[in-house]
Amino acid sequence: MNRSNRTVVVVVIAVLVATLASFGVYRAIARMPVREVEVRSLYQVVAAHDLSMGSMVTKDDVKLVPWPASSPVAKGFTSIESVLNRGLIAAVLANEPLSESKVAPLEAGAGLPPSITEGMRAVSVKVNEVIGVAGFVVPGTHVDVMVTLKQNDGKESMTRVVVSDVQVLTAGTRYDQEKARDGQPIQTSVVTLLVAPPDAERIALAASEGTIMLTLRNPMDRTPTETAGIRTAALFGAPAPAPVVKVREGRRVAVPAPVTAQIEAPKVYTVETIRAAKRAEEVIR
Repeated sequence: MNRSNRTVVVVVIAVLVATLASFGVYRAIARMPVREVEVRSLYQVVAAHDLSMGSMVTKDDVKLVPWPASSPVAKGFTSIESVLNRGLIAAVLANEPLSESKVAPLEAGAGLPPSITEGMRAVSVKVNEVIGVAGFVVPGTHVDVMVTLKQNDGKESMTRVVVSDVQVLTAGTRYDQEKARDGQPIQTSVVTLLVAPPDAERIALAASEGTIMLTLRNPMDRTPTETAGIRTAALFGAPAPAPVVKVREGRRVAVPAPVTAQIEAPKVYTVETIRAAKRAEEVIR
């Protein structure tokens, strides 16, 4: 047998041995029992689709999904029956877990009332495209409330911020925040604000006695607005002294403001005197 034949025989034998060895390893691994590792999990109630604030939760709105037991949702729900017929106080996205902070209490109903924080009030103000900042005052934004009042029988006006950092609950009859998230304006004639009771009184009085204007705030700016206000006369410089009003014979008479007289300083005279060949100067007042 020559060298080439011997080489072919060695290669064939090596291939057969490798094949048998591989088949043996495969059979050994196939006979090993399968070890299943059980992952502990629980079920969590999530939204089946996007839900807007104020909507009533039904069976078609939620579903149960497996959830890792090692990281449960804080104050979440594990049964669908626990969230049925309850209103949402915040918008929920699809597959987002529901929690106590986003669902109204039992028997609280749906709509806007359950979304009002305890101790706060919802007050509506009439707006237009200018007052409503071209429709960009949408649910979820924060605004300052300014009022312009006329004083001195309409001869002078004053504008000042009466309430600052107020959250907008609704724009018109809409209380969902879909357009707010997309940055789209909402053209409306009424805006509902979430305020404390004293601020609700200020806004009501401002709307009754003057003209209201809303100023849109940056959502990250939560610093209260503190201003002294601006008067009509201050737009063109310092105001002139106001006349004094007195009552004479049953009639109101305007007396010009007193003018402060300027007292001139006394004049000083210098006299030169000569006494016994001595010259001196004396001051006479």
